[in-house]
Amino acid sequence: MADLVVREARLPDREGLVDLRVAGGRIAAIGPAGGHTHGALVIEAEACLLVPGLVETHFHLDKTCIMDRCTPVQGTVAEAVRLTSAAKREFTAEDIHARGERILRRAIGWGTTRMRTHVEVDPGIGMLGFESVQALAREYRWAIDVELCVFPQEGLINNPGTDALLIEGLRRGARAIGAAPYVDSDPRGQIDRIFEIARDWDAEIDMHLDLGDGTEGMQVEYVCRKTEEYGWGGRVAIGHATQMSLLGPARFAEIAATLARAGVAVTVLPTTDLYLMGRDHDHAIPRGVVVAETLRAAGVTCSIATNNVLNPFTPYGDANLLRMANLYANVCQVGRPAELAGCLDMVTCDAARLMRLDDYGLRVGMPADIVALDATDRADAVARLSPPLWGMKDGRMSFHRARPVLFTPV
Repeated sequence: MADLVVREARLPDREGLVDLRVAGGRIAAIGPAGGHTHGALVIEAEACLLVPGLVETHFHLDKTCIMDRCTPVQGTVAEAVRLTSAAKREFTAEDIHARGERILRRAIGWGTTRMRTHVEVDPGIGMLGFESVQALAREYRWAIDVELCVFPQEGLINNPGTDALLIEGLRRGARAIGAAPYVDSDPRGQIDRIFEIARDWDAEIDMHLDLGDGTEGMQVEYVCRKTEEYGWGGRVAIGHATQMSLLGPARFAEIAATLARAGVAVTVLPTTDLYLMGRDHDHAIPRGVVVAETLRAAGVTCSIATNNVLNPFTPYGDANLLRMANLYANVCQVGRPAELAGCLDMVTCDAARLMRLDDYGLRVGMPADIVALDATDRADAVARLSPPLWGMKDGRMSFHRARPVLFTPV
């Protein structure tokens, strides 16, 4: 792989412009702009902001792009589960691959270089989705690292045979195990079993948790207790947690402190939760989006992620993580520059921390997973929804997007 120099770029944590040298697929040096290129291939950054590749912590490649076969009417979680379950009966390996590839290519083109995707396993679908997504991950390794998380969307305790399939997925290389206690006949029984499997297989845990329109039956504190019991701090994440968004300040702060102490991370999923929540309200509709700033201030690791695209859980989307960060900022009324910058962190460095990615960041020795944003700083990137102009994976260019050219009348 030829050496290259990215010339005259901005970095999030440095003043002025820099040159960044890449050798052997890794960042070899970072120094003031204007240094010698020594015959290396030169990429002109044109004062763009360089960030490490975006990190998608919560996605569903196996059930993306199925709106052509589903017709939501109620827009509820229960309906989305039911419609998706019916659609899954017709899935084939070729179908899953084609749909997943379509959206994975979009994610790459928006600057995503790491992704955790939940893959459903149950007696109905078996390992079909897992095998198809795993093959897709191998095929696109040149542009993105895809980590699989096996996931019992239709229940575990109430769905005999799913337990063995979760274990089979871990045996075949999944790094994480998910959960959906809210669809199970025994929510805490499912949580208990997921922790047992994670311990036995040394797996990360990433749960869909507390997805609902009220505050009854929340499991977040129970998950924190199990995390401490198993010594799994830093290895557990919860997604959605829409019930937390309905709590008053004092109770919210109490749970934030508990999450921080236990080492449980939180993933905010703006599009899905805005779409699904509050369906039984005819006015003053709850947004269902957890305010991450309070959690982050308490020491909780937080990420912003996409979840679903073009299916009954979220019937729109384009896998653009910067759009998610911008949407979150709008919904949660984030406006101060430091907090806007934090929104970008939640799709880059904080998201990488959630996934425990040690080989990540714009530092010497790290893989050259780099995205150039048409922005001056992190807050600007989120506020203006600045498009990524190009990206590279392991020092190899993976996509390019030209700035628009306006044809001024003469």
